[in-house]
Amino acid sequence: MAMPRKIPVEFGVAFPNGAYAVGEVQPVRDYDKSTRERLVQAVDPDTGLLLWSVEVVDGDPDAKKSNRTLSVKITAKVQPVLPEALTGLPFTPVEFDKLTATAYIEENGDFSKVAWSMRAADVRAPVRATKPAETKPADAKSAA
Repeated sequence: MAMPRKIPVEFGVAFPNGAYAVGEVQPVRDYDKSTRERLVQAVDPDTGLLLWSVEVVDGDPDAKKSNRTLSVKITAKVQPVLPEALTGLPFTPVEFDKLTATAYIEENGDFSKVAWSMRAADVRAPVRATKPAETKPADAKSAA
């Protein structure tokens, strides 16, 4: 079986209750090439584009505390710009385009678990879904 390393996933599947940026988009450090004095930005090996990162909060109210905040990496030639923050919200609602998930083993002392690394091609403001039209119950139609 030929499973891709980066599994494409729809934004709504990964974040059914939305995602919220809690910081600014930052360059991802290439730890092998950087020094303490000089930051070298990481490059995506598949696309050759620069890697950027943004911390997000998963909008799922049932998300475990350890999984509620995560970093999403974005591949782009230039630093992506987050959408404008909405008045009254502490975080910026965002959506990611061409989202992929890569599974890896996260080790914490004697415990190990499967964790996910998320990567995207772009970040933007959420698409506002329109409310579905109200429908009358079947009984109300037949009584009319």
